[in-house]
Amino acid sequence: MVKTMKISELLIGYKNKEFSPTEITKLFLERIEHVNKKLNAFITVSDEHALKQAKLAEENWMKGYQSSVLQGVPISYKDLINTQGIRTTNGSHIDKAYFPQEDAYVVQKLETAGAINLGKNNLHEYAFGITSSNPFYGSVKNPWKTDHIPGGSSGGSGVAVAANLGLASIGTDTGGSIRIPASACGVVGLKPTVNNISTKGIKGISWSLDHVGPLTQDVTDLAIIMEGLTDRRYSEHCKSDIRGMRIGVPTNFFTDHVEPEITKAYQNSLLELEKLGAILIDIELPFAEAASNSVFTIALAEGASIHETTLHTQQDDYGNDVKAHLLNGTAIGATDYIKALNIQKEAINQLDHVLMDIDLIATPTLPVSPKPIGIEHVETDGLEEDIFTCMTRFTRLFSLTGHPALSIPVGTTTDNLPIGLQLVSKYHQEPLLIRAGFAFEEACLSDFYKQRSFIAENI
Repeated sequence: MVKTMKISELLIGYKNKEFSPTEITKLFLERIEHVNKKLNAFITVSDEHALKQAKLAEENWMKGYQSSVLQGVPISYKDLINTQGIRTTNGSHIDKAYFPQEDAYVVQKLETAGAINLGKNNLHEYAFGITSSNPFYGSVKNPWKTDHIPGGSSGGSGVAVAANLGLASIGTDTGGSIRIPASACGVVGLKPTVNNISTKGIKGISWSLDHVGPLTQDVTDLAIIMEGLTDRRYSEHCKSDIRGMRIGVPTNFFTDHVEPEITKAYQNSLLELEKLGAILIDIELPFAEAASNSVFTIALAEGASIHETTLHTQQDDYGNDVKAHLLNGTAIGATDYIKALNIQKEAINQLDHVLMDIDLIATPTLPVSPKPIGIEHVETDGLEEDIFTCMTRFTRLFSLTGHPALSIPVGTTTDNLPIGLQLVSKYHQEPLLIRAGFAFEEACLSDFYKQRSFIAENI
């Protein structure tokens, strides 16, 4: 069993020669072999590659120096992020034997920063869904309740972090696919500012909406991973003082059709932020619903374009739900697509205007708790939706506008399922999100993190 620890604790342990990267990597690989049978978080485990990387990191630590920010830190990648010579299936049957010839940009950055690649995480096929129920590689299971979904499409990434199968994972987000599993699995997930981190080498859904970013155990680890991804300083923003920070609280859309336990946890989290010195300001987002719905038009149209060739030649090799999405995308006309792009531009302008007078916006990450595997429709306060529409309802808008958005845990339901809080800022203000998230974490999440560690240790 690998003791649950933070990245900062791991690095101190390496520095003090309490353990070595090879020892830690072997322990994680052994744990993955044991636990993955229960949770199905990995499609491919890169044992040999990881141990080679660990040996290089160990040589540096034995010489007494740290040459890179993530030297010897074991992580994983969503399996639509290209890894040179390591199978990258995209969660599909079509690409089951695809071995990329070069690494994606994010892999290059993190391996240069010293991270160790434990393997590739299971996902919803081609990232077109939020349940992570994969017809080819099996359903990913939520460690908090293994007959429930972990969210998606980066479900394997969320589970890997929550279940202590590595210290972080890299996912992608087109309509909420980092933040949804972060909330559902009780971990921290950041969708950075659009284009802040290159998506080169990633099998995308939509060039207008795709983002790539980290899922981590806590906000401090998030800051360290972001330093490896961007070469910018983030750890210095892990401060508990948020006095005077202006946080916008939406009075519409984000408060509608929400499960009572989610509403209660959200309201309690706002009170905690206020206790910490934040100033809560009511805001209106009248454009939110119509704008967020345009995500479907853009993502389906662009997704159908990306998959045009294989959809024509290998249509029956797609899973049923993804095939239906892509075929719907082919039916979207140019006029509707252009209208959706214009809505996107207007939404960016309107959200920028709202953010002129505040520092952050706070919303629930999800309107509902994670549902049992196989559930396809959800009814909340009289509103019936398919599960895809429901669970992306509060995340889609910020993928559309490209503003950075962070999901942090705020507690659990009576059924012991995690609940998340979403914080959103102006472009390139990830440091503010880290500061607010860290302050909340320090004040409120000690018991939650102990509970999550207990869950991981008893899988």
